[in-house]
Amino acid sequence: MFSIIGIVVVLGAVAGGYTMEHGNFKVLVQPAELVIIGGAALGTLLIANPLPVVIQIFKGLLGIIKGSPYNKAGYLETLKMLNDLFMVARKNGMVKLEEDIENPEKSQVFSKYPKFLANHHAVHFVCDTLRMAISGGVPAFDLDQMMEMDMEVHHHELSVPVAALNTVGDALPGLGIVAAVLGVVITMGSLGGPPEEIGHKVAAALVGTFLGILLCYGFLGPLASFMTKLNDAEGDYFRCLRQGVIAFVKGSAPALAIEFARRGIPGEVRPSFKETEAACKGGGAAAPPA
Repeated sequence: MFSIIGIVVVLGAVAGGYTMEHGNFKVLVQPAELVIIGGAALGTLLIANPLPVVIQIFKGLLGIIKGSPYNKAGYLETLKMLNDLFMVARKNGMVKLEEDIENPEKSQVFSKYPKFLANHHAVHFVCDTLRMAISGGVPAFDLDQMMEMDMEVHHHELSVPVAALNTVGDALPGLGIVAAVLGVVITMGSLGGPPEEIGHKVAAALVGTFLGILLCYGFLGPLASFMTKLNDAEGDYFRCLRQGVIAFVKGSAPALAIEFARRGIPGEVRPSFKETEAACKGGGAAAPPA
């Protein structure tokens, strides 16, 4: 939501300042410049990246509307899910979890948490680790290393679309200059014509430079920064899962393992000890709204 407000503020500030200088908005409407800059930018994106990366970029941009799902309510639900899972393992043994981790969609534990099941990478992250723990012979240290490696690989995958978007954003001022140069070429071919026509062509050429710089520093750059923050928030979420699972595998009681996981949550979205305790004991109403 704040990103959308920011976009409105950028457009409002530029348009407001232009109006204060008694600018003519008709001069800024240059479809040809948009076609040159936008088409060239899209072309450079397709040249430099395979289709899956392009799709990930557009999916990441949808996060502007959805926002980060990793809020306090989401973390409380995750902690409650881990607590339920650990309690089943403590009462019936780790082997009892095999039914849950082999078919998470049919699990009596996971099925109560559809938001967690919707995050397929998080499901595999937890279930694959517990599967290795159940198989026996795998020290907790090695499990921790595997989870860390999984997090690093996933973070690298998420950073590729951000880097691609940054590259396109960095290219926009140059593409704006290309559009401006083409406008100057057209202007030079019109020398000798009416001054009004020449002035209009020069203004159209300068609009190309303006659009390239505005799109770079006013939109694509901040959007890439927003995607980076979403990726960091997802990394924090996986660190919470990792700390809780590893603490339990090492032999900690469920309550202590949940506290390890809670302490790994960033402060601005970290539930308090009492909120976590109430949620784990079934007091779902104590969870704050998202």
